[in-house]
Amino acid sequence: MNPFSSGTRLRDMIRSIRACKTAAEERAVVRKECAAIRAAISENDQDYRHRNLAKLMFIHMLGYPTHFGQMECLKSIASPGFPEKRIGYLGLMLLLDERQEVLMLVTNSIKQDLNHTNQYIVGLALCALGNICSAEMARDLAPEVERLLQFRDPNIRKKAALCTIRIIRKVPDLAENFINSAASLLKEKHHGVLLTGVQLCTDLCKVSSEALEYFRKKCTEGVVKVLKDLANSPYAPEYDIAGITDPFLHIRLLKFLRVLGQGDVDTSDCMNDILAQVATKTESNKNAGNAILYECVATIMSIEDNGGLRVLAINILGRFLSNRDNNIRYVALNMLMRAITVDSQAVQRHRATILECVKDSDASIRKRALELVYLLVNESNVKPLTKELIDYLEVSEPEFRGDLTAKICSIVEKFSPEKIWYIDQMLKVLSEAGNYVKDDVWHALIVVITNASNLHGYAVRSLYRLVQTAGDQEILIRVAVWCIGEYGDMLVNNTGFLDMEEPITVTESDAVDVVETAIKRHSSDLTSRAMCLVALLKLSSRFPSCSVRINNIIVQYKGSLVLELQQRALEFGAIVDKHQNIRSTLVERMPVLDEATYSGRRAGSVPTVVSTSQGTPINLPNGVAKTTSAPLVDLLDLSSDDVPVPSSSGGDFLQDLLGVDLSPSSSQTDTNQAQKRGTDVLLDLLSIGTPPAQSNSSIPDMVSSSQDSKSAINVLEQLSSPSAPAGGVSTPPGSSSMMDLLDGFAPNPSKPENNGPAYPSIVAFESSTLKVTFNFSKQPGNQQTTIIEANFSNKTFDAYTDFIFQAAVPKFLQLHLDPASSNTLPASGNGSISQKLRITNSQHGKKSLVMRIRIGYKLNSKDVLEDGQINNFPRGL
Repeated sequence: MNPFSSGTRLRDMIRSIRACKTAAEERAVVRKECAAIRAAISENDQDYRHRNLAKLMFIHMLGYPTHFGQMECLKSIASPGFPEKRIGYLGLMLLLDERQEVLMLVTNSIKQDLNHTNQYIVGLALCALGNICSAEMARDLAPEVERLLQFRDPNIRKKAALCTIRIIRKVPDLAENFINSAASLLKEKHHGVLLTGVQLCTDLCKVSSEALEYFRKKCTEGVVKVLKDLANSPYAPEYDIAGITDPFLHIRLLKFLRVLGQGDVDTSDCMNDILAQVATKTESNKNAGNAILYECVATIMSIEDNGGLRVLAINILGRFLSNRDNNIRYVALNMLMRAITVDSQAVQRHRATILECVKDSDASIRKRALELVYLLVNESNVKPLTKELIDYLEVSEPEFRGDLTAKICSIVEKFSPEKIWYIDQMLKVLSEAGNYVKDDVWHALIVVITNASNLHGYAVRSLYRLVQTAGDQEILIRVAVWCIGEYGDMLVNNTGFLDMEEPITVTESDAVDVVETAIKRHSSDLTSRAMCLVALLKLSSRFPSCSVRINNIIVQYKGSLVLELQQRALEFGAIVDKHQNIRSTLVERMPVLDEATYSGRRAGSVPTVVSTSQGTPINLPNGVAKTTSAPLVDLLDLSSDDVPVPSSSGGDFLQDLLGVDLSPSSSQTDTNQAQKRGTDVLLDLLSIGTPPAQSNSSIPDMVSSSQDSKSAINVLEQLSSPSAPAGGVSTPPGSSSMMDLLDGFAPNPSKPENNGPAYPSIVAFESSTLKVTFNFSKQPGNQQTTIIEANFSNKTFDAYTDFIFQAAVPKFLQLHLDPASSNTLPASGNGSISQKLRITNSQHGKKSLVMRIRIGYKLNSKDVLEDGQINNFPRGL
């Protein structure tokens, strides 16, 4: 016989395909076989139709196209015999899917078979419909399937239930037709039918709220009874798995109870007892028992509140964490992460076990446990948990250190009880895994150190000790070099020595050695070396005896191939050699950085907590107009897309630190020209008189670029000039090169009169619901301070409750809010609220008052926010 004729048996074709040694040989065999099958189809060969279909299904499973045989499936289904129908339906399920147009032609055949007297043919039709049913077929055949849910044979009822699940997923509108039939399946004794019936009811609840209410009222007690009988049933060999009777039905019933109990207190109360019984009596030494316990815990966590049951469920998860099976521990950690939002206190009891999971050898468990520990941390346990994590950091695997370091840093920043503890923990992290610390983290550490004036000496001494033992950590070296440059004299003189410290003796030469070693390390990058050069410049002023040595170190980088280092070395060398008279002014300590401002910029906005007139912080509600920005940024309009923000003020720390405008002015130019004689070299070196370069760096040291260092020297030189004003470099009236922070308001050159004139009242803010009036007065002899009395009037017929007034002003103004006269604003004509504000204008006579306000209140139990900008203050304030 021709091995590729239509009469070839399936096994012979499979054998010839498996004998192929290359893909090309296989394709050739399949191609010849497909050609023989096409020839048989064209000849309408009925004798071998079933054999050809079987071959096509095997070829289809190998990935070759078999669309030409789809009509053969339909012909086989239309045949009267069971064997032909069986191979036809099997081919239909394999070779076609619900997207095929050919499927429409088989609907009538399936409908006839669903009404067939042979139950096996009915079963074939139900199987095919349950696998490839489309929305159109579902609508046409739903009545037949609904009738079969009451069929006498349990296997048909089971297949009809599975087919119904497919139908309601395709057409949810048909769900109401199956509610009563599905409810009757819950009374079945046959486990197969009961299992599919429970799943059908669960799916009905998900697609139909009417079905959910029906099952809650009519079926909850019955389902609880079924689960109770199943849990207490004796040994049944046909359903027993590892000593547990039908764990699959257990799990389906628990999932159904979870859907019924979610959001319904009465239904949840009905199932509390059986859930407690399943949770306590199910054995956990076999996988089947653990699966039931897991679903039981998930159900307890999803239904309405029952404190005792939830504690029991969390204790079960705690036992799971001690299991040897990694999968069980992983799902327990996942469930605990959901449970912590419900009952964090119960989860806290298993803290020690969760910490052990952080040290697990499995990477997935380590990562999930670390995320759970992060959620467990609060103000009361931050110290012991941080200690455990840092101890593990010392021995953790390199690939896990990045995640672990990030979590530790976040915990320390978020829950730090005091600055000294924060500094200690961050230094431990830097010494163990400094190379994994992100830039914004060590920037924040420097900001905290600058704000802790009583800990400057302690911080620099701690860093000096750590550098001696952990000199391979790049980030640690950067922070140490910065602190030694700033507080090197404190290191040498043991200033601010704390009782808890061990005595240490450091000479000036030792301090310079640290910086020299750091700058000469082969692994040091550009940023570290640039910071070292800045630190050396500062130490040359703090340690005059080491000035020559420091200059020799700086000179070595004048020929550096890196332009950044070369320029710094040239500029700093010139300062050390030729300009000792201004060096001390240039390298003064950095001013204290504003922690709140830096944290806000780091997060993309200032903190979302704004102080109110009552002196207590409030969290503004979500959903207000500008949700992407914090309230204070909204008040200042700093986040507005249409407001041009000057680059030298938005991201430049230098201007914030020095409190000055960096724009050149005509008066400064005149001063510089008067001073030019004898300082031409210095002017050429420092480029005084040219606009300073913009900087987007957020590092409090001037290390980001050579232009930053030129800007710093430029400004500081102007500050040290004898003709510079004491308060800093001021911007004269009419200067347009620097924009004011508040929407570009130009400085106001108006001067107050000395007679203390009366200022007119203004309507500061008015809307359809509210009116705000400002009355002004000044204290005799203090023209900088203005007292404002704000009166708030309600223009509606409803009273406002929880009334809060907030205001924001730019940096040259200082604002103090007195408590309001009331927090309830009566309806129109029945009274008002008054509140006093005191504003001190440090630029009095140069800049006028400007203010952004926000008013919050409750109207009929709904939060209302109104805001606006006030720029019509009387001149001279």
